[in-house]
Order: sequence, then structure tokens, then C-alpha cells
Amino acid sequence: MNQVPPVDAGRYPRLARIDAPSDLRRLDDSELRAVADELRAYLIECVGHSGGHFGAGLGVIELTTALHYLYDTPDDRIVWDVGHQAYPHKILTGRRDAIRTVKQKDGIAPFPKREESEYDTFGVGHSSTSISAALGMAIANARAGNDRRVVAVIGDGAMTAGMAYEALNHAGGMDPEPDLLVILNDNRMSISENVGGLTRMLGRATGSRTLNAIREGGKKILGDKRSSGPARFVRRWEEHWKGMFVPSTLFEEMGFHYTGPIDGHDMDALVSTLRTLRGLKGPQLLHVITTKGKGYERAEGDQIGYHAVSPFDPELGLVQKPGAATKTPTYTEVFGDWLCDMAAADPKLMAITPAMREGSGLVRFSQEYPDRYFDVAIAEQHAVTLAAGMACEGAKPVVAIYSTFLQRGYDQLVHDVAIQDLDVLFAIDRGGVVGPDGATHAGNLDLSFLRCVPNMVVMAPADEDECRKMLTTGFRHEGPAAVRYPRGTGPGVAIAPALESLPLGKAQLRRRGAGIALLAFGATVPAAEAVGAELGLTVVNMRFVKPLDRELVLQLAQSHEGFATLEDNVVAGGAGSGVAELLAAEGIAMPMLHLGLPDAFQHHASREQLLAEAGLDAAGIRAALLRRWPQLGQAPAAIGAR
Repeated sequence: MNQVPPVDAGRYPRLARIDAPSDLRRLDDSELRAVADELRAYLIECVGHSGGHFGAGLGVIELTTALHYLYDTPDDRIVWDVGHQAYPHKILTGRRDAIRTVKQKDGIAPFPKREESEYDTFGVGHSSTSISAALGMAIANARAGNDRRVVAVIGDGAMTAGMAYEALNHAGGMDPEPDLLVILNDNRMSISENVGGLTRMLGRATGSRTLNAIREGGKKILGDKRSSGPARFVRRWEEHWKGMFVPSTLFEEMGFHYTGPIDGHDMDALVSTLRTLRGLKGPQLLHVITTKGKGYERAEGDQIGYHAVSPFDPELGLVQKPGAATKTPTYTEVFGDWLCDMAAADPKLMAITPAMREGSGLVRFSQEYPDRYFDVAIAEQHAVTLAAGMACEGAKPVVAIYSTFLQRGYDQLVHDVAIQDLDVLFAIDRGGVVGPDGATHAGNLDLSFLRCVPNMVVMAPADEDECRKMLTTGFRHEGPAAVRYPRGTGPGVAIAPALESLPLGKAQLRRRGAGIALLAFGATVPAAEAVGAELGLTVVNMRFVKPLDRELVLQLAQSHEGFATLEDNVVAGGAGSGVAELLAAEGIAMPMLHLGLPDAFQHHASREQLLAEAGLDAAGIRAALLRRWPQLGQAPAAIGAR
């Protein structure tokens, strides 16, 4: 663990005494407000120092404090959805000082991680898993005969995904009823603003003063004795009234007792309500209203910009660095510009994103082509099948999605798009090593799970200009196609403005050498070129993972002593495997070296650090080649070509 300074006890006197939730539970109710104030100030200071997820954590300061105060964690289970909001949880559960190392190599993880702490009850990173996991825990605990309490905390953004409703449907219909509390943290935000019917529904629930007055009046008369005959009658009467004012009956009809909405920043209300709910049996749902970025004015005013931040000065806020406007464009920006240019050229283009407008580079498109822009919320499966439906009627859909999130729509990619050979382009961002967000957000598997799908065309660009050309190629190809590009910037190649296509399935010979041919895919090409020039080797920019350039591969096999394949994807089943399969099918036996990502889930560190660990930087590639072919260290003339 990185060395970090301890918390300043002078500035944070209460927080400095909280090494675990058991310390928090020794305090009086009256001190919780001060603890929350210190926790909020400390979070602002620490994330300003280290960077990381910011706004979501500020929004759940009071809720996190109240939960660890009232529940006997870690014996009681708190399951956080996604985990963007879990920094306050980590601070209160023994990682107060270490929070300054979040996302850094050998530092703490940015999301809950079971192997990091017993308080992290379920590892997360993708959304909408909390209710299913918590229900599973509740069922297992009931079977074991213990009375451990289980709480799932899920945001209204995560509630837009179908998996959340699958879990609610199961839990609410069970007999006997599971003891489970679901807390719906309603802040109107995912990373971007929430969209869809659920958002409008919750907005109506928040504004129903009449219902709240009725509910509070009933509590004064009946108290909490809800099992009596009059209480049951009034509860049913209340449900009918709720149907007239708000659609919270959705949760009631699914079998959950709904409480709320309450102010998620009112510590007294939170503690009082949670104390009551903690003693109730059966499935409960508490609806709390919070503000993302609460307590830091700049984050409240720019909830998208302050969702996740680089290190910054809290006194100044986020400021643009000098020269930022003239920097090399990221692959995400290359895609966003291409999308607008292609939309201008082809009115059939439709763009779809599962709640990643900013991350996938769709802001400009959403403004210039609002009638052709579809944010489907956190619903990757729906995004893919929606595209399939559009393609059936002659539209040209482009699904902009992170590699790690496409995993959630894989069945739909196979069943709804590929089997029907539909004309859908997948623009896959964050392919390969991603870095600080860790294993949950890594795109290490996509070449493997894409190349095995019939009818798919799979491309990986070596630079920015090639990315634009591949997007055009995939869009104009009749059938499913994917362009997979990495996070961040490329080598800085100038981008031609024309919408040009590449010959389908044709690689590019970047350097003709002797002895060994380096067959490089995507982001590994620049490093391969550097090593190839040093050792006098042939270097090929393969461009297409599927279909491979069969003609060139077979030609090179006749003139070289061995092949080394390079990819920022797991070796198992990846692009290099495709080359080996091609040679085996042709009866060609030759020495091969497959360089790629390890058969393990990588931890969080910078992209550069993880590539170096995997041996995919120039130094690692050179070392691996020399281990396999020691003669490469001799003068190039000594290495004969046959």
C-alpha cells in the first residue's frame, strides 16, 4: 500500500477517531451531523489530491453515515450498486487514510472489492446488480438460520436497467418473504442526466405534497403498528391514494412496502426512518432524495463534469490545463467527429448509447441531431436489440458502447444482430487496457468474444486516421461490424477529413525485414514498429481481426522463420489465436509467439503501467522476442530469411 499521511486530527477531530464503524456507533445521535460534515470536507480534500469519483460520494455522505451507525456492519451486509458512491463507505471502514491512494497502482480500488475489505460485501463496477446480490445474501442467511440484515443501495440511474426489476419481481413474489431493505437513492443522475419513463415517475413521486401529508397523518394516528386490522385497512386505502398522486404503487404491487420519499441529507429523518425499517420484516423499499455533489457548490452546479475528476485544487475547482484545446484528439473525440460527419452524409444513420453520452463522445451529435440520438439509459441489452430493430427497417444504427459494457449485451449481439446478419455498427470504446478503474472496466476480452461470432467484421485501428477510416468501412459494410479502439489518445497521426473506406480484410505492411514477422493488432502497432526497426524485423499492421488477411499471412509464412502476434487483448482466443488457426488449417507449422494480456484480471493502475506489466510496451516486446529467438540480438544480416 502506498505511504500516505494520516488524517489531520485538528481539522477532523471526530473522523480521526473512527477507524471502523464500531467507533462510529459509540457516538450519540446528536454527533452524526458533525461527523457527516467532517466526512464531506475530508472527501473533497482527498479526491482533490488523488482524483477519482466525486459527485456521487458527496451525495450519500449522510446516508452512508446513518447506515454504518445503525447497522452492525460488517456482520450486517450493505451492498452498493455500481460503487461510484462508495468512497465515504471506504473512509468509514478502515481505509480513511488510504483513500488518498484510490485508483493508483498498489492503492485501494475505486469500487467495492471483496478481497480489499470485509465491509465490501459484493464487488461491483457495473450497475444494477445490488438488489440481486442482496437478495441472494438474504436467502442464504435465512437458510443458515441467522438474522443478519441486508441492505441494497441503488441509484435511480441504475434502476433504469432491467436486471433491477428482475430482482424486485423475484423478491416481492417470494414465500416466505425475504428480509431485505432496498434504498433507492434518487438524485436524477447517472453519469449524465437520467432519461426515460422511470425518471418522470420518480419526479412525480418527489413532488406529491398531498400524499406525504396523508402518510404523515396516518403515522400519527396508527404509529408503526401496521399489522392491526385498522392499520391494514388504512394501508390499502393509502395505496389507492398513492395511485392517484404518484406511481410508487409500482413497488407496492411488486411486493415491497414503500417508504418515502424523504430528504437524504436530513440526518435526523434518515436515522429515525432507518431505525424503524431495521426492525421490520419482509421486503422494504426506502426512497431517499439526494443531490449529487452535495456540499461542494461547483459539483452541485456541474454534476456531469464533477462525476469523476483528475486531481484538482478544491479552492479553484476544475480548470482547463494550458494547451488542452490543442492537444491530440482522443479516440473518443475521433469517433464523435466522425459520427457527425457521417450523419451529415447519410440521413439513415442513427446513434444509440446506453447512458454514456459524454464517455462515448456523443455530446455534439446529441445537440446537432437530436432526432437521431437515442440514449436508452443503463440498458445495454435493449440498446443492441433496438439497433437490430432499426436495421430491420433500413436504418443504419451505430451503437456507441464501452467494451466492458458490451459484455452485458453479448447475447443480443449474437442472437438479435449476428444470426440475422443485420447492418449494425458497434463503436467500441475503451478496448484493451483501460487502467485506473480496474478489472470491472477493462476491455481485455472483446477481440476474443467478437471474433468467434459468425458474420462479424472486427477491426482495431493503429492510429486516429485509421480509426476514422475503419468506422466508415464498418458503416458502409452490409452486415454487423465492430471497430474497437483504446482509451485516450493515439500516436498523433493527422486525420484526413474525407470519409474513406479501407479494403475489407486487408492488412498493411508497415516494414519489410527478415527472419521474424511481427503481426500487430490495434494499439500495439507503434511499439511493434519501434522494436521491428531496432531488430530488423517485418512489421504488419493487421487492421482486421476478422476477416484476417489470409493472402498476406500465408505469403509471409513462406518467407519468414517465425511469427510474433501482438494484441492488447487476452491471448486466449484472441487475434493471435486466429492467425494460429489459419496456419493450422493450411498445414503450416512454424514457430509462433503470442504476446497479449495475461490470463488474469488486471488490477487498477495507469494504462502505461499495466501495458508494461503485461510486456506490451516496446521494452517488454523486445525482451520477449529475444527470449524466444536469441539470435535476434545479433546483427540483422546474420538472421537469414528463407
